[in-house]
Amino acid sequence: MHGGVHFHHGTDPNRPAPPRQLRGDVRGFVNRRDEIRALDAVLGQEQGGASGATGVYVITGTAGVGKTPLALHWAHGVRDQFPGGQLYVNLRGYDPGEPVTAEQALDYFLRALGVAPSSIPARLEDRSALYRSLLADQRVLVVLDNAATVSQVRPLLPGGPDCLVLVTSRHRFSGLVARDGAHRITLDVFSERDAVHLLHTVTAECRALTDTDTELSELARLCARLPLALRIAAERASSRPLMPLDELIADLRDESALWGALTAEEDDESDAVRTVFAWSYRALSEATARLFRLLGLHPGPEFGVSAAATLAGTTVTVARRLLDVLTGAHVLEQAAYGRFQFHDLLRIYAAQQAERYEDEEARNSAQARVLNHYLFTLAHAISRIAPLDRPLPMPEPYPDGPDVVVDEFTDRAAALRWFELEQANLVSAVRTASASGRHEVAWRIAALLRSVYVSRNPFQEWIATSETGLASATAIADRRGQAELHDSLGKAYLQSQRLDEAELHQHEALRLRRETGDRYGEGVAVNALGLLDWRRRRLVAAEARFEEGREIFRRLADLRWESLLLSNLGMTRFDGLRLDAATADLTAAVRLCREAGDRAYEGNALFYLSMTQRERGEPEAALSTIRQALDIAETDRLTAWGAYWLLELARIQCALGEPGDALVCCQESAVAQRKIGDRNREAAAHDCAGEAYRDLGRFTEAAQFHRVAVSAYRDTGDQWALANALVNLALALALSDDGDGEEAAGCAAEAAALLSGFDDARATAQRERVAALLP
Repeated sequence: MHGGVHFHHGTDPNRPAPPRQLRGDVRGFVNRRDEIRALDAVLGQEQGGASGATGVYVITGTAGVGKTPLALHWAHGVRDQFPGGQLYVNLRGYDPGEPVTAEQALDYFLRALGVAPSSIPARLEDRSALYRSLLADQRVLVVLDNAATVSQVRPLLPGGPDCLVLVTSRHRFSGLVARDGAHRITLDVFSERDAVHLLHTVTAECRALTDTDTELSELARLCARLPLALRIAAERASSRPLMPLDELIADLRDESALWGALTAEEDDESDAVRTVFAWSYRALSEATARLFRLLGLHPGPEFGVSAAATLAGTTVTVARRLLDVLTGAHVLEQAAYGRFQFHDLLRIYAAQQAERYEDEEARNSAQARVLNHYLFTLAHAISRIAPLDRPLPMPEPYPDGPDVVVDEFTDRAAALRWFELEQANLVSAVRTASASGRHEVAWRIAALLRSVYVSRNPFQEWIATSETGLASATAIADRRGQAELHDSLGKAYLQSQRLDEAELHQHEALRLRRETGDRYGEGVAVNALGLLDWRRRRLVAAEARFEEGREIFRRLADLRWESLLLSNLGMTRFDGLRLDAATADLTAAVRLCREAGDRAYEGNALFYLSMTQRERGEPEAALSTIRQALDIAETDRLTAWGAYWLLELARIQCALGEPGDALVCCQESAVAQRKIGDRNREAAAHDCAGEAYRDLGRFTEAAQFHRVAVSAYRDTGDQWALANALVNLALALALSDDGDGEEAAGCAAEAAALLSGFDDARATAQRERVAALLP
């Protein structure tokens, strides 16, 4: 491209504050001097001429050896040298539950980097590309904790030279070393001197100075000099300041005869871990020990105070006090304020103690309570997040009292914060409820999640939870539940461009809703099938569906859905060049959206109305209308829609003789779509820019932009958009003094062939336009 507007990533003045995601530093961290020197040397590389602290470092070693404390302690010490911020994720590669996938970790990182949830791409490769793009010019420290597989790590590696990645894992990751140039730091258990130093450091303020090095050496030996076991033992010794250390040691020796092995391994380290866990557990009060073992039944990796209180069947106040005791004993970690988690070995141990000391009825009751906590709290959250969605019928009786704590929310922002904290637990809750036969809970949580997923597109989670929910609803022959989950799957497949699967699920949802007499649900399914017809450019079929759906909601006096169906009718008639009918539909849709208070769909109706006004030769009216839509997008943070609506502003500016201003809109839209990862709409921005260059008489540059659009549409498989971009490219080449006539003819011929597959009025008009370009 020569001259004019160039598309690039500018500095965003509204860039969010750099992420600061590191967990807290380790209290009383000692030793690991050699490893810290090795990590410090990484930062010294830039003094030798390198551009920055670049590279991947894998900290590896056995469970409990202190990989995470080392990574966090060093990261806190150097964080000021990474002005772009610090990203941290626990990949949970060794937890009993499901590990965090690369897709999930990227969703978390991208939101921390300021990407709106609705703008996060669906595909792993697109998320990874957007992540690398955002970090390209940043100096960021990335900590990937507890990784189990290379597939978890590789998509999370930044592409720029100034980022540093720390990975902790029990695996040696030879592939990461060989292929990605990672460096390995292997942690061993402490030396006897370092183990004694740790015990001294932790116990010095609480115990008399009568503990001898010989006793501390024996205590360290019983802990196999593993940092995790040493810290738990030191906390136990600190909590018994008047008890002679040799008595504590004798007590610890006795534990090996009292408890079964924690793991299948028969080695000193696993034996030490088992012994120290049991020794510490037996020192807890009955109420604290019961909470500890019941927490082992929690369905997800991390939990808040309300979930802990529900598991124990106690109050939040009591649970908070007991959690403080468990945290102080080092058998539980505080991940953030009010959020707790186990070391994976301790979680296994807690579950084993629940199996041993709680009968089946008690375990089932605790699990049922915590699953109901997530179900009813999620229902409250959805009532704030998506207040216009139809509420699900909930099981009776409503659980109240101290046994099930149900959180409530004052506003939408608070509900969304809760959802983001609990997202992994909610996915685990669906899986756990289904596996344990609590199908009523499983399908309802899965169906409620649709209301959040629909604007965030976490397709992997969305489809997995919906399939599990559908299996549960089917297991208990709940046709309402089956319909809800078929609808959820239909929406997930539609938004992930898997149209055949979407259509199958929506047909099934429609059948079930008609059988059960659910007119509202029937209207929703009819609309969904209309959208599938519209997406496939079956405009006559789409119009019939939307008319049917509109009549259903008109009879139900549901303004919101009637306005949505009217808007869909308008866009379908616009596509079919029935501009007068489209104008009437869309004007009515805007009015009804305002009455219903649905600003998002008001903006979408305004967008289509502006397109219709422009094509009717009313550019001034169209300009006023699109500005109203863009105001809604900005105020309500409809990032993805607003970026797309900008292209209509660009077309109107061209119609008003302002193609230079149109190019600015195209650039802004293209950059936004690149960040979002929507290749189709990014291609639309390039195609629109080509039209603006054509209006400027700069046909060579126009052709360059149209070529980019054509290439993208070939990749995405959008035949209608490809045909239109080929028409634009053929026209630019035909008008250019140095254009290639043969290439222009080839583009026109290909466009004509594609357009022959469409039978609507707009396709006919385009075929006539193409005919003039053919030899």
